[in-house]
Amino acid sequence: MSIAENARARLDSLAKPPGSLGRLERLAIRLAETQGRVAPSAAPRRLVVFAGDHGVVAEGVGLWPDAVTTAMMRLMLEGRAGSAALARGAGAEMVLVDAGSKSAGLSGAAYRDWRVLRGTANLAHGPAMTLPEFDAALAVGARAAAEAADAGVRVLALGEMGIGNTTSAACLAALLAQAPPERVVGMGAGATSETLARKHAVVAEAVARARAIADPRAAIAEVAGFEISAIAGCIAEAARHGITTVLDGFITGAGALIAQALDPGALRSCIAAHRSAEPGHALVLERLGLEPFLEWELRLGEGTGALLLLPMLDAAAALLRDVATLAEVTGG
Repeated sequence: MSIAENARARLDSLAKPPGSLGRLERLAIRLAETQGRVAPSAAPRRLVVFAGDHGVVAEGVGLWPDAVTTAMMRLMLEGRAGSAALARGAGAEMVLVDAGSKSAGLSGAAYRDWRVLRGTANLAHGPAMTLPEFDAALAVGARAAAEAADAGVRVLALGEMGIGNTTSAACLAALLAQAPPERVVGMGAGATSETLARKHAVVAEAVARARAIADPRAAIAEVAGFEISAIAGCIAEAARHGITTVLDGFITGAGALIAQALDPGALRSCIAAHRSAEPGHALVLERLGLEPFLEWELRLGEGTGALLLLPMLDAAAALLRDVATLAEVTGG
């Protein structure tokens, strides 16, 4: 039998009515699948936030300047960002990987300065990055996963920080999920009718340009972000190490789309934490073939949605590991 079948058989043998714990049982099965064993573990766990800046911010596609990326990274390292607070509450170590921000003066044990460049080029006017830069960003993510594996991490919660990255993610969703651009553009970190109109126009034009590129990797590099590409590299490497990878929202979903496009098997270790309020996320999850377990209208990013699922992973692992079987209770 497959791992999923073995996990289902284990759940059905427990001292409870079959299926009585509903979606928790589906989560337990998925957790077992990601680790390839019927007695999975939800700890040790680590939140990895990938950061990067985006040249497309110059087009006025949102309300915030890219200086906010650095400001939020500093708050994370100080332990005062939403992601840092939730990581403490979930018992997850936090690591901030700088894949391509414009930040200066950041340091600390949790900070990894592995930048490809200080921000992507403006995807509204040409390729966001070159193919060598795309490969370098994938390698940044792989390095983060390998470091986690060396530390014995069993569960990685993935997040991101980068002003302008919902524009890049919308481009990737339209390109790789084959969705109409107008269906994947949302408010991001905030928008007015004017900034949203500019965002729609930028995404439509950039996606049309990328779709005309014959080389799939070059098409991705045309519109990707350094932090989003690093997420893809992390997903693929985590799968090779048998580490469960918990995806956050729309941006990490875009990274998973890249990973899927390069190697469909890379998603074998992924769990989708939630379906975000960004309109394109549902289409992304459908393309990834992943079931979201939370419906909380989240759209903060930073890995916050992934962190909120971690206590449910504890429950799922305990269900498979600690509950007596009916045969043990009845002596049958």
